[in-house]
Amino acid sequence: MNSRPRRISRRTVLRGTGAAIALPLLDIMGAPVSAKPSNPQPGTTKNNNRIAYLYFPNGVAKGSWEPEKIAEDGSIKKLNRWMQPLEKVKEHLIVTSNLWTPRGNGHGAGTATWLTDGGYDGRKIEVNGMSVDQIVANKVGDQTLLPSLELSIKGEGYFTGNLPRNSISWLNRKTPLSRETEPRSVFDRMFRTSDGIGIDQSVVDMVIENAKSLQRSGSRADRRKIDEYLQSIRSIEKRLAFADERVNQALHRGELTDTLTRPEPGIPTNHFEYVRLMIDMLVLAFWADATRVCTFMMDHGQSNRYFDFIPECKGTWHALSHYRDISGRTEDDDGKISWDTMESKRNMYNRVTRWHHEQFAYLVNRLDNLREPTGETLLQNTTLCYGSSLSDGHAHGERDLPLIIAGGGGGVFKGGQHLKCRRPTSMSKLHLTLMETMGVKLSEFGGEQSPLEIG
Repeated sequence: MNSRPRRISRRTVLRGTGAAIALPLLDIMGAPVSAKPSNPQPGTTKNNNRIAYLYFPNGVAKGSWEPEKIAEDGSIKKLNRWMQPLEKVKEHLIVTSNLWTPRGNGHGAGTATWLTDGGYDGRKIEVNGMSVDQIVANKVGDQTLLPSLELSIKGEGYFTGNLPRNSISWLNRKTPLSRETEPRSVFDRMFRTSDGIGIDQSVVDMVIENAKSLQRSGSRADRRKIDEYLQSIRSIEKRLAFADERVNQALHRGELTDTLTRPEPGIPTNHFEYVRLMIDMLVLAFWADATRVCTFMMDHGQSNRYFDFIPECKGTWHALSHYRDISGRTEDDDGKISWDTMESKRNMYNRVTRWHHEQFAYLVNRLDNLREPTGETLLQNTTLCYGSSLSDGHAHGERDLPLIIAGGGGGVFKGGQHLKCRRPTSMSKLHLTLMETMGVKLSEFGGEQSPLEIG
């Protein structure tokens, strides 16, 4: 008679000298689960739901966030030209309209209150209270290696050291959480248990024998999943090493100019590679179940980053957001660049927005191509909230914020929809809804008592 397969804890890690690797969900973890996805109601949650908030600064040009064609039932038929990178994943998206943050506005207050949605005192650097990601982390954080993960792109230009412009996660009303800006540091937090390991020594090599033993105990699907998972980690390690090498080469050749903040070792000089690598860190954290709560600032709240690597773009992101000023001589400009027409400058601003849509689409697609033991995709058990704390960048508007919800929320959300509130609605109602997907039901947040209804 065959012996019963050995069961292991959902929190089992692969261990080696000075290293530990969290595992994705496997068949041999805990009690067997049904291959059929469940369909929880709002206010309930499965124990493996994840949530991530992705923030970008400087708002968007008026009209650039509206789907081009919407059916009578609210389903999205076609996105506009600036949202085109999201077209292939639109079935997973809920594009919102008429949500706002009445208590937060501008680059500082807007950033600081995006997830706290309360009053802001810039003189005291004080917000309303704990941010929603930390409220959720307090509920589910004890189930994973890291209660939450705060990621950010390292800032460029003015305000890189400004506290409110660099913080969306707050432990309490006076304490913003520090952010991880270096991919290697994120990786080490998830997978290394000692600082005394040479950077050229592979984490996978240190735990490979433990992995082989575990594979012998698992199902065929488990063995394949562990192989794929370890290969994914190896691939990221190689990219981290490549990033170190490229930074050293750039320093040697003098490629880093005064307009760029000098990257620390491990931060790619290529912005595209940097953002993609940080997104891969987020995916890996959710896949490994290293955390179920993440925030990612795709830049600080008044980014002056140059996007001249995008064709037909010139000037800093913040300058482009003030697309009605084309002289190049305002306080928002660098004093070097001007524009021919307002339309051409607005189009450059929209191209930067579209570039960030490409990165978000990459994240959605990555999560949709990873499967849970239940047969569901990782995206089905994840909620992504992607957007900015400003609406029209030139006006510093707080009404009609650009926001997209992606993922299934554990079976709660149906994608491919345009959610247009009948009247201006506080983002706090959305926060109440998203927290419920993680099993957090509050009687009040940001002055609101009822969640936003999302079909």
